[in-house]
Amino acid sequence: MTPTLAEVFKVFGRIGLLSFGGPAAQISLMHQELVERRPWLDEQTYLRALSLCMLLPGPEAMQLATYAGWRLRGVAGGLIAGSLFVLPGALVIAVLVALYSAFGDVPLVQSAFTGIKATVIVIVLQALRNLSRKALNDREHRTIAILSFLAIFLLNLPFPAIIFVAAAWGYVTFKGPVETPTREGTPHLARSLRTIAVWLPLWLGPLVALSVTGHQLLSDLGWFFARLAVVTFGGAYAVLAYMTQTVVGQYHWISTDQMIDGLGLAETTPGPLILVTQFVAMLTGQLTGGFTLALAAGAVALWATFVPCFLWIFLAAPYLDRLAARPRLSAALHGITAAVVGVILNLSVWFALNVLFESVSEKSWGPLAIPMPQISALNFTAFGLTILAGTLIFRLKLGMGTVLALMSIAGLAAHNI
Repeated sequence: MTPTLAEVFKVFGRIGLLSFGGPAAQISLMHQELVERRPWLDEQTYLRALSLCMLLPGPEAMQLATYAGWRLRGVAGGLIAGSLFVLPGALVIAVLVALYSAFGDVPLVQSAFTGIKATVIVIVLQALRNLSRKALNDREHRTIAILSFLAIFLLNLPFPAIIFVAAAWGYVTFKGPVETPTREGTPHLARSLRTIAVWLPLWLGPLVALSVTGHQLLSDLGWFFARLAVVTFGGAYAVLAYMTQTVVGQYHWISTDQMIDGLGLAETTPGPLILVTQFVAMLTGQLTGGFTLALAAGAVALWATFVPCFLWIFLAAPYLDRLAARPRLSAALHGITAAVVGVILNLSVWFALNVLFESVSEKSWGPLAIPMPQISALNFTAFGLTILAGTLIFRLKLGMGTVLALMSIAGLAAHNI
């Protein structure tokens, strides 16, 4: 059964509005809507498409939606499905940035955010636990995870370099059987070249125009998020470490606390968690030049982050059967996933130190740099809220939205004690 474009719009609009809870929940929701409730995709096609999206940079759930739309109604279907997966959350983020800019410094609001920040620590630990169970199933991949953690925690090496080395190691050291890819449905090279010719200039052209016309901040934001789009393997939690290195440590666009607040707010919206890029860009624009610049910065971030997702899918989707029969690519992905565990561990430590301690210095020994918290500066309120958040998530297994709401209330209550 081939749905009409109107049916595609209706179903993916529903998915976009209900896509809370991160990639696992979003992938499950799409499976219910597209495989179980409607005979639009069969189980095998859905799972192979998910594997393809895991191989590509970018938010896998958004790209899975784009692939499903493409499979059902071609490029138009892919554009509808992918856009509707992102736009509801993007609108919510725009409203939240406006509210955050207006009220973020109010003491009561800051107290609520203390509860959210404590929850973020536990959310990232939960992501670390879930991913490590899947990815670290032998000594080699545990070693990759440890080395990746040390590389970014002690040496502050860039995230893209760590991912490249892990992928190369997985690809080169693969020793399993090499399957012969099927020739069925092999796409023409000319079609792939046309896809690149259309989507690459569409993605990068506006960023070049910003550079040429001298819009320095918008240009810097656009090119940074374009680079981020190429290395976003392993989900938003992994790339947050790289984002923080740059937006806080290099460009000084926002502060550490604002970065953590942004992640907490992004957790409350539908759509991909990588919408935190929009929060960072809009807040940077707001602090620099007011809400008009914030809107422009948010639009640039969305364009630079999500347009390449359409490029990757429209380019790779016709090759799905052939890519599925390339075990070396799967080995490279497994290496990347193991490295991502180490990177998320670094993110967990970074969040915990900056939320739980009011003063964190850095000590250097040659190329090594280790963050050192001041023990006497432990924030007992944040520590207690973190324990509470861990109980709600790990013991009581409450949903993410419920926990964030309860922890905001707990933060307010702690302010009045």
